[in-house]
Amino acid sequence: MNKLEIGLIGNPNTGKTSLFNSLTGTYNYVGNWSGVTVEKKVGTLKEINGDLIDLPGVYSLNPLTKDEQVATNYFLNENFDSVINIIDASQLERNLHLTLQIAEYGKPFMIGLNMIDVALRSGMKIDVEKLSSKLGVPIIPLVARTGKGITDLLSILKNNEVKNPNTQLVTFDDEIEQIITDIMVILPKNLPGNARWYAIQILEENEPVLNYLNELVPISSFEKHINQAITFVKEHSSAKSFKQYAHQSRRKAILHLIDDCVIKENTRNISLSSKIDKIVTHKVLGIPIFLFLMFIMFKFTFDWIGTPLSDTLDSFISGPVTDFATRLLQDIGASDFIKAVILNGIIAGVGGVLVFVPQIFILFFFISLLEDSGYMARVATVMDVLMEKVGLNGKAFIPMIIGLGCNVPGIMAARTIEQPRERLLTIILTPLMSCSARLSVYSLFVAAFFKENQAIVVFSLYLLGIITALLLAVIFSKTIFKKEQSYFIMELPPYRKPQWISLFRSTWDKGKGFVKKAGTFIFGGSVAIWFLSYTGPGGFNVPLDHSYLAKIGGFIAPIFEPIGFGTWQAGASLITGFLAKEVVVSTMNIIYHAPNMASLTHVIGGAFTPLSAYSFLVFILLYIPCLATVAVIKKESGSTKWTIFSMIYSFVIAYILSALIYGIGTLLGY
Repeated sequence: MNKLEIGLIGNPNTGKTSLFNSLTGTYNYVGNWSGVTVEKKVGTLKEINGDLIDLPGVYSLNPLTKDEQVATNYFLNENFDSVINIIDASQLERNLHLTLQIAEYGKPFMIGLNMIDVALRSGMKIDVEKLSSKLGVPIIPLVARTGKGITDLLSILKNNEVKNPNTQLVTFDDEIEQIITDIMVILPKNLPGNARWYAIQILEENEPVLNYLNELVPISSFEKHINQAITFVKEHSSAKSFKQYAHQSRRKAILHLIDDCVIKENTRNISLSSKIDKIVTHKVLGIPIFLFLMFIMFKFTFDWIGTPLSDTLDSFISGPVTDFATRLLQDIGASDFIKAVILNGIIAGVGGVLVFVPQIFILFFFISLLEDSGYMARVATVMDVLMEKVGLNGKAFIPMIIGLGCNVPGIMAARTIEQPRERLLTIILTPLMSCSARLSVYSLFVAAFFKENQAIVVFSLYLLGIITALLLAVIFSKTIFKKEQSYFIMELPPYRKPQWISLFRSTWDKGKGFVKKAGTFIFGGSVAIWFLSYTGPGGFNVPLDHSYLAKIGGFIAPIFEPIGFGTWQAGASLITGFLAKEVVVSTMNIIYHAPNMASLTHVIGGAFTPLSAYSFLVFILLYIPCLATVAVIKKESGSTKWTIFSMIYSFVIAYILSALIYGIGTLLGY
């Protein structure tokens, strides 16, 4: 039996990810779609010998964004067997627009009617059998977050009961139907999917579909039909384009379906989501509430839970782990060189970063909690008014928030922004968000200089990154970026209780990259840094001040003298920090030969002052993004010019702000 391929598609915030996780468990992997940088998530369905392809959340197969193009291109180019369309039962009217387009395509599919419990609480009773009969496909009521209905859905797939849909649920005026028929005659034979779907998409001027067909038949063959349809629509309807006319026709069909299949009970109860939204999306209270939640998140990350756990892990690595490695190396008769590599290079370098894993995972846990609860969408809504004033819209704030975890997925999340100018501006500014890699540097310095106010100091850095990004958005949008019309559409999902398994899985998915980086990239970097500190023009095992690392750091050190940290040690750390910001800590561990974090914080306490330490942290926050971030800026922007610009402007801004902080602080006597 050949392996099946099944696509999973639905609107954003319909529970698609929860269903994907429930169906595949841990049997999934991530790749990239052919020809594009968008992430491709594939899960294994062992029960049916098949793969489940998680498509980006979309509202339509006529795409506005790069993410939506992926879904359309999947229908055009992939040889899949069937599709699962997940629908939010409480938002039938909006969700069924995509469903009707999938039905028009004609491939076998089934519907997962998710959040059926939310629909019932809102007074909606859906006649599932009747709706299934009209659409012509199986419909399974689901509560994906709890797993309810998953067994029934798998049974449909296992028994091959997925059916071809009714492809003509939407009918147009006779003149338009004739134009569709005329186009179908011209279309190449054996296209994947229903010829009627292609004809409608041609009239809607769906760009990916037109590009696909242009390789098979000249698009000019359809120009006459497109013009005929536009003329008819403008003369005989209120629509201004065929796309709008098609949307109105689908809406009419959807309302008929809802009238036939849904009973709405009158309810005067205001939903809990609405009650909470009156507070958290309030035009005055919204932003202070968001800032307060961020501050609480940092209190947990540093003062209340994170730091004690990191101290415990540090004691374990610097104590039992180091002692065991030392005894083992002595027992096997390892040379002094090998001992130095392992103890002073690998354990000191990698271990110095790993001690911050508890803090980073706690931060990711709270970010996942805010996402999973539905609050993140509210943050974008609250920020929209402010973002509009700086030349962006609220949707641009989502990549920035994701960038607090890691700048790479934050930049990739900018694909959901429809306007090219705003997407590019968001890509350029997102690296100013303080990612988790910088957190390890902050943790080291606040423990050394600001032990009583760790959360406040780190919170100020995160806030500084956001404020800097917003101010630069104003400057850039009025100077180097052309102004274009902006619009903001953000769906607010209902608030949800956290599903702990899903929450911990999401936390692990975010945090495992940090652990993986420590075991690979930072491992190699630590060895290389140690080797540069071990060798010099005089040979091996030279004094540290005469090493190659000291010479490299000393070459650029004078640049940083005016901003408070003109030592070769700081210079060397900043250079290696371009590879990955965590490597700054590894470099300092190796340079100062610190056996544990307590020792390193003590040494750093003598190498910096509180003022120069804060200036250094501001520079770490804002200067050139790490190598991985630079690479993804190049991929997402498609421009070497903008990539170089992002590196130069961030260095300049970092230097200016650090100089201001150090200069003003010095004048005030700090």
